[in-house]
Amino acid sequence: MGPYLGAGLSLILGAEVIAWASSVGAVSLPLVGALAPWQLTFMLVALPGLCMALLLPLLTEPVRGERLTTSKDAISWREARAFIWPRRGLFGAYLLGAPFIVLVLYALQAWVPSLLIRVHGLEIAEAGRAYGAIALLAGSAGVLSGPVASRFLARRGCGERAPLITAMISTLILIPFMVAAGLAPSPTLALILVAGASYWVTFPLALFATGLQNASPNELRGLMAGCYVLTTNLIGLALGPASVALVSDYIFEDAQAVGKSLALVGTVFLPMAALLIWRGLKAMDRATRDPLQGV
Repeated sequence: MGPYLGAGLSLILGAEVIAWASSVGAVSLPLVGALAPWQLTFMLVALPGLCMALLLPLLTEPVRGERLTTSKDAISWREARAFIWPRRGLFGAYLLGAPFIVLVLYALQAWVPSLLIRVHGLEIAEAGRAYGAIALLAGSAGVLSGPVASRFLARRGCGERAPLITAMISTLILIPFMVAAGLAPSPTLALILVAGASYWVTFPLALFATGLQNASPNELRGLMAGCYVLTTNLIGLALGPASVALVSDYIFEDAQAVGKSLALVGTVFLPMAALLIWRGLKAMDRATRDPLQGV
């Protein structure tokens, strides 16, 4: 829930801070100089991070268990490749399929405020409050609902395939919400559809995080978690916001076409994610059941 609570609160509180900073006007600080309202907003919302940093020394390293070998040495790259390559279909679902969904998530978070401002005429503070509430509530509800749905399917015969089945279903449901949200004719309808898209885009994300850990032996969990962060950032964070901008500039050639661009990005990347997840399911069906690999 952390990213979605953070995204929602940042938009809601950021809207209030920028509204206050705009009323104050330019501020001059020692060593920094004159600050525009948007610059002052960045500095003020960053201050709570200093408090969070003080909590980091309280974290402790857990005891390792479920090891692939009895050796205490780090697993070699050759051993890692020997484990991962035969299961490339399964790991591809997590390391490539999931990032395409994250791409759509970042596209939404980056461009929905612009959609509300440019296309539907909302003020910046009003757009921040509206979308912030949606990100806070719908995003948190989605990421909590995914595991509940997965356990429901697991109890009804899907077993260990339930997380990926849940992810594929939610991804297919998300496609029409993305398209409709981008093409909605009114701000009210757009916000309703954006809420639906925000719910379904976060629905499978907790399942990806836990599923990847369950599919990996203890010695590889840190490596696979690092690969997951790498691919979700390179594909999701780097391409998500940029893809909407590129589509607006070079396909529609219109800065007002934010909604159409969001719809097109969802139409292209979400089926790719569903296909990769489907390949992961097929790989699970072919795999030999090995308790250590969690498949």
